[in-house]
Amino acid sequence: MIKQLSIFVENKEGRLKKAIDTISMVGVNIRALSIADTSKFGILRLIVQDISKTKKVLEENNFIVKETDVLAVEIPDEAKGLNKILNILDKSKINLEYLYAFVSRKDNQAIVIISVENIEEGLKALNEENVNVLSQKDIETFKF
Repeated sequence: MIKQLSIFVENKEGRLKKAIDTISMVGVNIRALSIADTSKFGILRLIVQDISKTKKVLEENNFIVKETDVLAVEIPDEAKGLNKILNILDKSKINLEYLYAFVSRKDNQAIVIISVENIEEGLKALNEENVNVLSQKDIETFKF
């Protein structure tokens, strides 16, 4: 289980850049990001190297920030690589809220960030199937 930051960003010119610039000025590395938008605002979801430093600087710069627990899993970077994870969650009747992915530095591996309705049950189901679930320390030290 890892921590994710969700930042509420007005859907207007320059606002996303301001959020990213704010994080950059304190030297935090963004590991992964996703953005979903509506006509009025977007939700920028981030996995970062230093969660507390990032949250603090964003809040100091008047961003609304929410910290949540998500799962980060390693999957084969190949056709049907994601299917195994989705099948595990489906078999366990765990509701998937959203996911996003990025390629790992490891050969033929990708990382998927998963938000599920019940994080403890999701973690248990994935562990029972021997899925490599990354820790916060893995994210902070970039060991994937």
